[in-house]
Amino acid sequence: MNAEAPFEVAVVGGAVVGAALARALDGARVALISQERRPEAPGTSGFDARVYAISPANAAFLERLGAWSAVPQARRTPVHAMRVYGDDGASLVEFDAYRTGCGELAWIVEDRLLQDALWRGLECQDGLALFSASSIQGLEMAGARAGLSLRDGRKLSAQLVVGADGARSPVRSQAGIAVEEHAYGQSAVVANFACGRPHRNVAFQWFQGGQKGGAVLALLPLPGDHVSMVWSTTDLEAARLLTLSPEALAGEVAAASHESVGELALVTPQRGFALRRLAAGRLVAPRVALAGDAAHVLHPLAGQGANLGLQDARVLAEVLRGREPGRDPGDARLLRRYERARAEDILAMRTAVHGLFRLFEARGAGISRLRNAGLNFANRMPVVKNLLIRRAMG
Repeated sequence: MNAEAPFEVAVVGGAVVGAALARALDGARVALISQERRPEAPGTSGFDARVYAISPANAAFLERLGAWSAVPQARRTPVHAMRVYGDDGASLVEFDAYRTGCGELAWIVEDRLLQDALWRGLECQDGLALFSASSIQGLEMAGARAGLSLRDGRKLSAQLVVGADGARSPVRSQAGIAVEEHAYGQSAVVANFACGRPHRNVAFQWFQGGQKGGAVLALLPLPGDHVSMVWSTTDLEAARLLTLSPEALAGEVAAASHESVGELALVTPQRGFALRRLAAGRLVAPRVALAGDAAHVLHPLAGQGANLGLQDARVLAEVLRGREPGRDPGDARLLRRYERARAEDILAMRTAVHGLFRLFEARGAGISRLRNAGLNFANRMPVVKNLLIRRAMG
């Protein structure tokens, strides 16, 4: 173990959640350990295939970090309305920002643009040491610090280690935190399209029902007349979609979306990701805290994975920065504050998302009528819709 004075916090993982946490700890002695080098932002003419629906609360958090305004305004697309369709072709629930007194329901932003904005501030941040293209090989506890061994042979120590290192988190594994993990039997196929009609800043989602394995198709607005597709479907069907030509895929997506935005033309190649549900048994262990996908992974049907992770980063930073003078950032009672503060939000979102998936995955005419009637009922209840919107907006 390094005999020098330890870092206060070592953040393992340099994607959106880890980078946001490191930015939020500006002024503290922080080590950021990232397997990747600084992400390369997509060009002005192309789009990143991976996008996030960032809630207004998290957009405000990123703005306080100085990162939100660093994303070009033309590449931050507000969502003014959302239309969610059931699997009977007729049931619908609509959410409208104007009717709830909000400027927008969410913002669609590309992964690499947001990462680039976060990293630009990191490179000149006081107290931060950046270990890029690095990953941890070992983690051991020794009294008032944790020792980290990197795969390139370097060693460092910290009073607190934060695992923001993804669903296969080495920090979580090294800390001995149990995890519950189940495959959904689905993969998400993502791609971006030019659309024949303006999307008018509306996000669309279609639940396709039990006969299609609980498939969900979403089209999210991008700058100009473009949309980002996320099609969560059975592994077998996803494998087929990944083999389609650009023209064939565009035709199938246009048909499945009832040409809501007109004819489509593929602008980024389709990519696929296996979908799993993951929940860490604890958010904390001795001198360790988890955030983002290292702690929880959800089905993308609600688009809340990145938002939960950013809320982890915000709350953990608030707990650490608000600790009593002289208190160790790795103190067990301090970490329990973070765990308690996040427990209700994570459990509620996890329960709601998994419940929705199971509801629309179930087969049978009776259950189909029930779930579609539920959508129509919610659509007629402004109070219910407002509660759902406020929850999703953070």
